[in-house]
Amino acid sequence: MRITTQAEYGLLCALHLARRSPGVAVSAREVAQAEQLPGQYCEKIFRQLRQARLVESVRGASGGFRLARQADAISLKDVIDATEGRTFQVNCADHPVGVERCQSDQCCSLRPVWRALQARIDGLLDQIRLADLLQEEATVAALVNVQPPTRPWNEPAADAPAGRAAFAAAFTPDPDPAE
Repeated sequence: MRITTQAEYGLLCALHLARRSPGVAVSAREVAQAEQLPGQYCEKIFRQLRQARLVESVRGASGGFRLARQADAISLKDVIDATEGRTFQVNCADHPVGVERCQSDQCCSLRPVWRALQARIDGLLDQIRLADLLQEEATVAALVNVQPPTRPWNEPAADAPAGRAAFAAAFTPDPDPAE
């Protein structure tokens, strides 16, 4: 499973619209600047979201894009499906390990595991709404039954060694005492 950049940007764009007052349109350029995303990429994402009827375009001087439905009626799965397709794809029909090793008509003990995982991922993404993600991180963590982080993602742990020197030291063999 991998969330693509396109899906992540799609979620950021949709969340940006969800944070706006209902019915207020915003240009793709403004969203790109606010979210620090490439402008052309944002325009492509908004076209995909519009095709999926998750956003609508508004013409005119104050035009742009706005959510087509309330934020509590749009799931993360809706946005990801619109921007990248399936989040977790069971590739049994594609034979990712080769036809000679994996044939879809053979009995495969992995297939039910992959399908169960796909169903759980899809189920979780379908339960979480854009409106849910407008809450504080701890609230969202409780919603998805995960412990909130104890420190910001970009702050090293207090007991973490600092920099490359510590990293190199960790992988440098101890000198041979016999020498």
